Amino acid sequence: MNFIRMMSPTTEAMTWSENMDTLLANQAGLDAFRTFLKSEFSEENVEFWLACEDFKKTTNAEKIASKARMIYSEFIEADAPKEINIDFSTRDLISKNIAEPTLKCFDEAQKLIYSLMAKDSFPRFLKSEIYKKLVNRQQVANHKKWLPFL
Repeated sequence: MNFIRMMSPTTEAMTWSENMDTLLANQAGLDAFRTFLKSEFSEENVEFWLACEDFKKTTNAEKIASKARMIYSEFIEADAPKEINIDFSTRDLISKNIAEPTLKCFDEAQKLIYSLMAKDSFPRFLKSEIYKKLVNRQQVANHKKWLPFL
């Protein structure tokens, strides 16, 4: 059984503050983080990161090419609908390699976006009302479960 699933919801939400990997590995944590990013109009970062995680699990060569083109057109190319903020050299390298993509073709961009989220979005999420309300709501629910007379 998954260790996180055995915890109380309050403990679970509190573990998300340990590091971003813990947050991203937990569906409820990921959902809360995405809600926060949407409120800041920056959900493209986590969506790109998730698309890359899915892409790296692709085994079929045709699907690798089609998924790579989808990620490129959605997040990388100039004026993409969900264009991520990466440096020119990384964007240029991906543009040159997209004709014959490999499972590693987005690794550098994914590392940059992960670093951006870890240094910027994640700390702001932990200070956000979304996170605080979620932890407080879970604490209240947990107290009522153990102290039904409250």
